Amino acid sequence: MEEIVDGAVTWRFDVAFLRSRWTCIYGRGCLGILDEPAEHLGEGCCSVGAELDGLDEARNIAALAATLQPEGFQRHDEAARDGVLRPDLAGTRVVDGACIFLNRPGFARGAGCALHVAALDAGESPVDWKPSVCWQLPIKVDWEDGPDDSEIATVRAWTRADWGDEGETMAWCCTEGERAYVGDRAVLESLGEELEAIVGSAVHVELRRRLL
Repeated sequence: MEEIVDGAVTWRFDVAFLRSRWTCIYGRGCLGILDEPAEHLGEGCCSVGAELDGLDEARNIAALAATLQPEGFQRHDEAARDGVLRPDLAGTRVVDGACIFLNRPGFARGAGCALHVAALDAGESPVDWKPSVCWQLPIKVDWEDGPDDSEIATVRAWTRADWGDEGETMAWCCTEGERAYVGDRAVLESLGEELEAIVGSAVHVELRRRLL
């Protein structure tokens, strides 16, 4: 672990993961998180709706969804009719076995997240458009109390256990084995934008200085 103190927060980083060549292989070998490998479905980790980080994020996602156009959002009609959020506003709706924002294989604009597509079309970062759990994956942050009102945040790879009960039956977890460790850059670089959004610019700069 590499440790960086930033005020009342002590950040601890799993160096092995950050230096690994993990990369998302959605659409090019991702087996999904169902009980059986299902690469052909093109669902990736979107087989369950995204859990949202409170009402502010729920409102933001709903507002962004209202700007999506049918040509980039396969489930536009369902969203217009019934909304994109669950009744409890704690997550996105699941339609036909996957997140409502997931465009399926064969869709004219291609498979993948409609919010991701819209962000790129707008010349903006998907980090600003997608639910936080989606753009952070496979980065996981564990928070715990430290001494004297401080906090300790451990940054590591998401694991099967982090999925809860669903993780026990998943046929594949993308951080296990070697299948997804085929990137051309270390995670520290390939997920640099995501890391900076999580830890802040100052910590991110120091982390890169130490590890690169």
